[in-house]
Amino acid sequence: MDHFILYGSPISYFTGKVRAYLDWKRVAYREVLSSAEVYRDVILPKVGFPVIPVLETGRGEVLQDSTDIIETLEQHIGGPSITPVGGVQRLAAALLELYGDEWLVIPAMHYRWHHNRDWALRAFGELNAPGATPDEQWAIGSKRAGPFAQAAVLLGASTPEMQAAIERSYEALLAELDAHFQAVPYALGSRPSMADFGLYGPLYAHQYRDPASGALMRRAAPNVVRWVQRLESQTTPLGGDFLPHDEVPASLDPVFRRQMREQLPVLADSVARLRDWLAAHPSEPVPRAIGKHGFLLEGVEGERIIRPYSLWMLQRARDVYRSLGGADRERADVWLDRVGGQGFRLLPDGPRLRRSGLSVAEDR
Repeated sequence: MDHFILYGSPISYFTGKVRAYLDWKRVAYREVLSSAEVYRDVILPKVGFPVIPVLETGRGEVLQDSTDIIETLEQHIGGPSITPVGGVQRLAAALLELYGDEWLVIPAMHYRWHHNRDWALRAFGELNAPGATPDEQWAIGSKRAGPFAQAAVLLGASTPEMQAAIERSYEALLAELDAHFQAVPYALGSRPSMADFGLYGPLYAHQYRDPASGALMRRAAPNVVRWVQRLESQTTPLGGDFLPHDEVPASLDPVFRRQMREQLPVLADSVARLRDWLAAHPSEPVPRAIGKHGFLLEGVEGERIIRPYSLWMLQRARDVYRSLGGADRERADVWLDRVGGQGFRLLPDGPRLRRSGLSVAEDR
């Protein structure tokens, strides 16, 4: 694979995740901004639906979905692996990617559209029509950004009480991550893993770059800022090591406890809801959302859409866990119990899913 083209955007959550990986691995690529013309002339014909990031190779292969892009490249390019050898560290990395991709999207969307809205509208307009006047860009951005702005509400940030709970949770997470990155350069040692790239998507593209949330991060979490800048820099050394003896640093325990407390109940209920939906809709394709359900955050009750795609990401973490045997499984269970992960350990697996475009399908 060579002569890569990355179709994406600086403001894109998942483009940031892929770009950081490409930069760290020293992959030669050219980034093309996903303007309206690029969507029309390139992305829609090649992919079939409007989405970024998209990675095109010199042989005409087109990869879409940040996880698939990174995992495919890992199989074909050299350099240090982002996958730890140890089973517990592999599980921890998969869980943090699940957390970054599928849960931190809530504060990312909330802060962008409730604290950085004017900036975001202008950024969307500039992206879609780089040659337009500022007034034209504002109008275009207001039109194009509508579905993204609505995502904050659909994901749960729909009331002032829940918005305040999201901010309490996120600011506490910043403090937890700041303490970790003061002690350890990356999630699992001196080498980044998929855990880092999964966390980087929201923490860079929305929280670091957007002005109001960026000011918050710089004020409250300088070590998180330095971690972002290490991954943002194309001069970060290609190498490093994961911690020895398959260790997951205790400084991450509060982050995993937060994930198990906040995200896992939503995932467990989503598994049950998807099973019921499939029973009621046999042989039908699974849509991107299958209704809504309640969730609890910082003692506040809210409502959010049920996203089956999150269960594909959960399935990947469960696959890592179920692949462990003997001493590796015993150590994973001890670690999960340490971080409040008994629910994950005992979680019944849901219907087997495969990724299909922007959504998932039951893997019969």
